[in-house]
Amino acid sequence: MTRISRPLHAVLLLLCAGFSASALAHNPMCECKAIDAEQIKCTGGFSDGSGAPGVTLDVVGYDETILVPGKLGADSTLTFKKPGAEFYVLFDAGPGHVVEIDQADIEAP
Repeated sequence: MTRISRPLHAVLLLLCAGFSASALAHNPMCECKAIDAEQIKCTGGFSDGSGAPGVTLDVVGYDETILVPGKLGADSTLTFKKPGAEFYVLFDAGPGHVVEIDQADIEAP
């Protein structure tokens, strides 16, 4: 390598490392727990500790119908009445930032 390309190589390496770290820092996270036999509370956010207010969180039936359309509140949570049909929760913060939680994986009170 020449003197000119070595610093350029170092700068490119640092930029790539910075971009990969920032990409890893924003993995979506969502957790749902039953409050009681009727109510479920879900909390969403990202692995860097940031919340997800306004992010779509839908309760979807196994037939793909939306049973409870929703968005996370200012506190990054959504509480909803447990549907009578089988369902899963879909946290959708955009392409590559989706989490699905099946009803069987929701913690009991």
